[in-house]
Amino acid sequence: MQDDLAKINLEGKRAFISGGTRGLGLSIVKSLLNVGADVAFCGRNSLEVAEVESELKSFHSQTAQRSIVGLTADISDITQVKNLKTQISDEFGEIDILVCNAGVLGPMNLFLANDLDEWMSAFNINLLGSVFLAHEFLPQMLAKGKGKMIQLSGGGAASPLPGLSSYAASKAAAIRFIETLAEEYKDFGIDINAVAPGMLKTRMLNEMLEAGPDSVGIKLYNKSVAKASDATDSSAIACGLINFLASDASDGITGKLISAEWDKWSEWPQHIEELRASDLYTLRRITGRDRGQTWGDI
Repeated sequence: MQDDLAKINLEGKRAFISGGTRGLGLSIVKSLLNVGADVAFCGRNSLEVAEVESELKSFHSQTAQRSIVGLTADISDITQVKNLKTQISDEFGEIDILVCNAGVLGPMNLFLANDLDEWMSAFNINLLGSVFLAHEFLPQMLAKGKGKMIQLSGGGAASPLPGLSSYAASKAAAIRFIETLAEEYKDFGIDINAVAPGMLKTRMLNEMLEAGPDSVGIKLYNKSVAKASDATDSSAIACGLINFLASDASDGITGKLISAEWDKWSEWPQHIEELRASDLYTLRRITGRDRGQTWGDI
């Protein structure tokens, strides 16, 4: 299967990535371009969008020509997302791959010390941004009977994250949203999954380090310090998984929360029926019997 991954070719496919001007988002944009996709992306800073678009076009004009479109939008604003969809349709065409990457950490402190406006703003970007994008772009995929939607997850989706309640709650909600969409559209040729990329050396890591252990908790802070001194760049693994999920190689894999670092996802195409028939790699309630206990369940 590794040989198949090395041969992934997305030529003729159009992808859109939210939050594509920096960090993992920019890495995803470059990675998808490198395997042949035409790419549109958005960011909230118009100057940053223009700079990234210009750099990408300059690089790819020297290799294989790609269609590259950068747009400015705040995805937590439904009106801006609707305008974004219109611009992409006019300037780029209908998309085959939707990558919901844009996200923020939000306020970092115990919940009662948070400003609720900041808390809600982060929640809206992380959750409603994906909801709005799905609502605008999934109809194109339904009309074609084929498509890929990929949601970026975070550490707070599967476990509590003290000091980052808005981030954790919004990511958990986004994963359940993805699972629900996948179930609703599993018979329409659309695969919808979430990716846990692992801790990366991005702006978010720097923000957690700057916030300190009193705000984000000693456990997460120590993990952030360790990652900052780690020479490994795990963003390449996350991009490899996203390329895989964007390609035909992953057809039939849907409704899953996939760890780029810890899951043997390259082998999953050999187990499609097992995956579809189970709740493996999903968010679920853990009962006593799941842990070998007899006192808690009827």
